[in-house]
Amino acid sequence: MPLSDLRFIDLQAWIARTLGTDAQILLISGDASFRRYFRVTHFGDNQSLSYIVMDSPPQLIDVVPFISLANEYHHHGILAPQVINQNPEQGFLLLSDLGDTQLLSVLNQDNVSDYYQQALQLLNTIANITTSACEPLPIYDDEFVLRELGIFTEWLLQHHLGLAITDAEQHMLKQVFQLLVDNVADQPKVGMHRDYHSRNLMLCDDQLAVIDFQDSVLGPITYDAVSLLRDCYVRWPADKVEALMQVHYQQMQQIGLLSPTVSINQYRRWFDLTGLQRHLKAAGIFCRLNYRDAKPGYMKDIPLTLRYVRDVAQGYDELIEFANWLDTKVIVPMESIS
Repeated sequence: MPLSDLRFIDLQAWIARTLGTDAQILLISGDASFRRYFRVTHFGDNQSLSYIVMDSPPQLIDVVPFISLANEYHHHGILAPQVINQNPEQGFLLLSDLGDTQLLSVLNQDNVSDYYQQALQLLNTIANITTSACEPLPIYDDEFVLRELGIFTEWLLQHHLGLAITDAEQHMLKQVFQLLVDNVADQPKVGMHRDYHSRNLMLCDDQLAVIDFQDSVLGPITYDAVSLLRDCYVRWPADKVEALMQVHYQQMQQIGLLSPTVSINQYRRWFDLTGLQRHLKAAGIFCRLNYRDAKPGYMKDIPLTLRYVRDVAQGYDELIEFANWLDTKVIVPMESIS
């Protein structure tokens, strides 16, 4: 770690004050934000102890929402990072160490249904976490959804592809975006993790732990389920996704968050269109991470993310034109670039 990294020097000093000068610090990752994570080990109580330190520049990302939501998750019995010590002014958190095993790294065709059913069970609890620090979670409203869809237009269509959008295409996109906004508005609102997928679930002694929950909102009931089942980083057979989607549908009815009058067909449409909105947003964010934040590693995930959009859109009459346009004007050029 270069000594010119002033934040790292400050972090070293804070860890020394918190754990002692014998603590060893190793950078383990950044994430899709301005945060960095370090593993810290030191010898205490006659044993080697390990922690995770989050470095979150306070002028960019406030750690207080993470602290509040970590407390909420623990209060509701969800395995999540425990905040052991904190320095919100500097943006440093000392967290419990949940290990290195992302769920994605162990999934295969034989075990994915079992693990995903465990993950869907956790959504029963997450859906009921609707406050943080006694305040309601932010609402995932029309403006929020449109702002996210705008990331796709700005960063993928314009910045990455340099696409000149005609008036007719602009009109089509406006109609599609409005359809997706209305779809979100139509659904029951629940506590929503907002980035619930196999890289944000850790496997700890065969128990699932949840990370990266600090952006939780009140949002559509299908969002976290489609984020998990149509993961931007891995694709599973359609029959497995359909079966697991129906599991979530039944769970939400059983715990009273979904009216028994909502049919499986209605739920499936909500699920599909919510997935389109999320995947368009994610593809735009992957481009933004590359160009704005110098994090090119996510660019390779864009083709799968866009193929989800195309394939699902082809199943809806009102989205056929959009699906064909996306394939011709976006997916084919993207794949030729890569």
